[in-house]
Amino acid sequence: MSYEGEMLKDLAMPSRKEVEQVLLKILFRHNGVIKEFASGEEIVNEIADEFHLKKNQRTAVLERIYRKENRIVKTPLWHRLLYRAADSLAKEKFVSRPTSTILLTNKKEWMLTENGFDEALKILNIPKTQKEFLSTKSYEVQKVVKKLIATPRPENYNPFDKEKKVAKITRESAIRTRGFRQAVIEAYDYKCAFCGMKLNSLTDKSWEVEAAHIVPHSEKGKDDILNGLSLCHLHHWAFDAGWFALHDDFTIQVSLKVNSLPSDFGRMGDFDFIRIFSNKNSKIFLPKRKEIYPHQKAISWHRENKFCY
Repeated sequence: MSYEGEMLKDLAMPSRKEVEQVLLKILFRHNGVIKEFASGEEIVNEIADEFHLKKNQRTAVLERIYRKENRIVKTPLWHRLLYRAADSLAKEKFVSRPTSTILLTNKKEWMLTENGFDEALKILNIPKTQKEFLSTKSYEVQKVVKKLIATPRPENYNPFDKEKKVAKITRESAIRTRGFRQAVIEAYDYKCAFCGMKLNSLTDKSWEVEAAHIVPHSEKGKDDILNGLSLCHLHHWAFDAGWFALHDDFTIQVSLKVNSLPSDFGRMGDFDFIRIFSNKNSKIFLPKRKEIYPHQKAISWHRENKFCY
């Protein structure tokens, strides 16, 4: 048995496989990303807490001779075990290495891949069908997000995707859909563009807001950020139903049919979620970058085809 193996055995350290399983659960808990295992990082202690490691297990140091420079190199044994487990997960394509993730997000982090996401759900007994509603990041989805955000705003924008297949759902289309959702709600800081509602679940795994298509998915509207709005459930429904439209300057227009509604319709106590926008100066909350504002061609199509004047 090697010197390192003997230390692991003598200190009763968890096996690499056990650490791999916990790493996947921790990654899921942190929405798909964790920092590198550098000294002083909270994530190192958080994972150690999962195993109830004692002080000597956390602080044990592995000494190796670096023959090229004839010096002794000291490495924390727990850090080395963490790295070996993460490296094994990377070889299995369950996580992306920090050297790859930094090219995507500019952060040196370990990130779940789609396969790793599926494996974490399996370990936690969470149905795969929940993936669509979770804010957990994956390497493949973040590639879509980066592409959507970085795509230059075209002068002649067409909000329709003629090749879009509405009925058939593939792995690739599911990733694109989640990428669209993530890009849109991140752009609006997880707030509803109409009312500003910002609320996540108690588990911090999902957000109340939804990524709404301006030109609907059913009309082959594009899954891109220029055809998207971040809306709470209520305002998403009302926008799709035609109660609201947007002018080209992003002012909110309310259907005149609201005047024929009974006074108690559209109210939650004293809050009227439709009539509150009757003020002609009401504008939606917008992303920080003008390049990813909703495109006028998309909102004009909605105004002409979905809005109930």
